[in-house]
Amino acid sequence: MTTRSNFYDQEAANRRESIVLVVLVLLILATLGFAIGYGTSGQVSGAIAVTTIAVVVGLLMSVGSYFGGDKLVLGSSGAREVNSETAPQLTNVVQEMALAAGVPMPKVYIIDDTAPNAFATGRDPQHASVAITTGLLSKLDREELQGVLGHELSHVRNFDIRFSLLVAVLVGSIALLADFFLRFTFWGGGRRSSNDSRDGGGGLQAIIFVVAILLAILAPIFARLVQLAVSRQREYLADASSVELTRNPSGLERALAKIAGDKEVLEVANRATAHLYFTNPIKKFEERSSSIFSTHPPIVDRINRLRQLTGEGPLGAGDIAALQGLD
Repeated sequence: MTTRSNFYDQEAANRRESIVLVVLVLLILATLGFAIGYGTSGQVSGAIAVTTIAVVVGLLMSVGSYFGGDKLVLGSSGAREVNSETAPQLTNVVQEMALAAGVPMPKVYIIDDTAPNAFATGRDPQHASVAITTGLLSKLDREELQGVLGHELSHVRNFDIRFSLLVAVLVGSIALLADFFLRFTFWGGGRRSSNDSRDGGGGLQAIIFVVAILLAILAPIFARLVQLAVSRQREYLADASSVELTRNPSGLERALAKIAGDKEVLEVANRATAHLYFTNPIKKFEERSSSIFSTHPPIVDRINRLRQLTGEGPLGAGDIAALQGLD
């Protein structure tokens, strides 16, 4: 009974963190917009105008992502929808985990790729989808598949799918605004005219302009790091929630080890969609990999946390060495 209460507390905290994070990213976007507006115009009205445009564009992109982001992700991943007739075993396991999680049956998709992985997307449990690669179906047994799908349905239940869509768009908005400003400045668009020195705001404008350049460089990095830090905590929570649903930590542990040890490359994944997957789809040995901006906690840490639930000791040195170079 105590365990279930802790799960509910974590889920409530998860939703609160979502709101705080969205507000924080919006503040970063607004601050960057204000600095750029004042730095280029020297007027408070100009700063307010740029800030308003930046926030409105970010919110409009978020609304578009809220209603259509899942379709874009599924389409870019080459996912095809299946049902109980075309994929009976898969839909049966998904239905089983959806019942355990207390959420509606999501739409089920298959990605034709031999690398084992999966992700969930959508704006809420009533409009959710799960996508599973053919490699995951062929390489995992039923208990391992339950562990993975329990993890993904936990993301649905915890509203992580909504968070992933909205914050990814807002972080992208910051990066676009910063990139536009830096290019604008590089080509001379940000230089002040001599008339700007007539008013007393010329010195302040110059200072704010320098601050704007620094923010344009640092804001996208900071926003991305905040996003990733919270995303990693969500992965830990989804692992724990999966164990709550399946009552079988060993199934999820074996799935993590199998997927981490698999050297096949998931071709359809990219940095924009990597945060959605069950494990990081971009392996460390790939050129597109970036450990600094890893979207997932290390597999070894995730497995050791699961082993703590059953009172087992942490992985041995040999197991750690086998897994660390891949995830």
